Amino acid sequence: MTKEIRFMETVLRDGQQSLIATRMPLSDMLPIIKTMDEAGYHSIEMWGGATFDSCIRYLNEDPWERLRTIRKEVKNAKLQMLLRGQNLLGYKHYSDDVVSAFVEKSIQNGIDVVRVFDALNDLRNLKTAINITKKAGGHCQTAISYTTSEFHTVDYFVGLTKEMAKMGADSICIKDMAGVLTPSVAFELVSKIKAAVDLPLEVHTHATSGIAEMTYLKAVEAGADIIDTAISPFAGGTSQPATESVAIALEGLGYNTGLDMNKLAEIADHFAPIRDRFRNEGILNPKVKDVEPKTLLYQVPGGMLSNLLSQLTEQGLQDKYDDVLAEVPKVRADLGYPPLVTPLSQMVGTQALMNVIAGERYKLVPNEIKEYVRGQYGKPPVAISAEITKKIIGNEGITTVRPADLILPQMPKFEEEIKQYAKSTEDVLMYALFPQQAKDFLGRREDRFYDVPVQTVDVSIDVQ
Repeated sequence: MTKEIRFMETVLRDGQQSLIATRMPLSDMLPIIKTMDEAGYHSIEMWGGATFDSCIRYLNEDPWERLRTIRKEVKNAKLQMLLRGQNLLGYKHYSDDVVSAFVEKSIQNGIDVVRVFDALNDLRNLKTAINITKKAGGHCQTAISYTTSEFHTVDYFVGLTKEMAKMGADSICIKDMAGVLTPSVAFELVSKIKAAVDLPLEVHTHATSGIAEMTYLKAVEAGADIIDTAISPFAGGTSQPATESVAIALEGLGYNTGLDMNKLAEIADHFAPIRDRFRNEGILNPKVKDVEPKTLLYQVPGGMLSNLLSQLTEQGLQDKYDDVLAEVPKVRADLGYPPLVTPLSQMVGTQALMNVIAGERYKLVPNEIKEYVRGQYGKPPVAISAEITKKIIGNEGITTVRPADLILPQMPKFEEEIKQYAKSTEDVLMYALFPQQAKDFLGRREDRFYDVPVQTVDVSIDVQ
């Protein structure tokens, strides 16, 4: 019997987020949406991650309207989004009533599949999102944040998927945000998950380190059901492998992808000049298309590498790049081996940078790192030593309960604060996640003569 393998297309979310910082407007997407819907994809990822923020911060677009507009055009493929568990699309935990309202409205406005993950793989932080996704009629795909350390064994990840299945997951995703999942481990991990859990399994990786296509092949051979790829103009580098190339290779090996190669060619032809425009404008930096094997050595996501280099260059300290890179795994070990995914990747990178620049480890510590050590993001994979804990937060107490249990309902407060401009629950949620950007956006919408440029607020971590 011919084995079927399905594809999720990432060009509208992770593909463009990885290469052009999510700067693609809806006007670039709409002319090709119907063709994408007819191409045979299992799903199209088009929301979540940084799309929401970029819409209101840089593109002067309503992200909810983007979702509704695309939903009207898509009849066959599922629409998929990425959600950071109790963090939603932001960098901090929100109360359960905010999480519930956001997930419910996402599904009501057109999302079919909600992929939910926690940066620490603390399953307590997924509970509310899983429950409300299912209650609202959506498909809940829970994702393990894949990373490597002595603690993060294949059996550890298989154990996580068993717990996720018990919590009500409809499918499982291996989310390899750094592109460090090797072919051999992919084969073992997929094989063991498929043997342990009777749920569809999706595999997500990035092409950063140069091994992604081999990883996908071994994952498919082991029984993966869905893989994530990007149409060729927005593939490679820190994005995903190219949809057409992987599809042709797998079809040649006897797999049925369900994809229409002629439609894929049309989609690629549409996005090629868009890619060229971003390249000419300097938004698509050629470096993000580079292969970076150091990712496998330092376990650092490609986007994090370029961000560190940019920060050091701005301060005239690019000669410290290798020192900072070498410090990242040390900081990660000190902090209990958190997976390097948003927001922990930014936090660990910033701490490593500070350690090198200050010339003394943990002399300067960002507030976010202090909150993490206090347990306010959840439970670290490995307990942080008493020595490091004391160095960072002194003798302060550590939270052991689910962090959101300590947060009172927030929706009434947000509704009150933005009532001057909010016309819907969606507007209130926009404000809850990105207060300043949403206030500016909703204010401009309210008064078309209110001529203020879109804010480009610095979102770097404050040092205190």
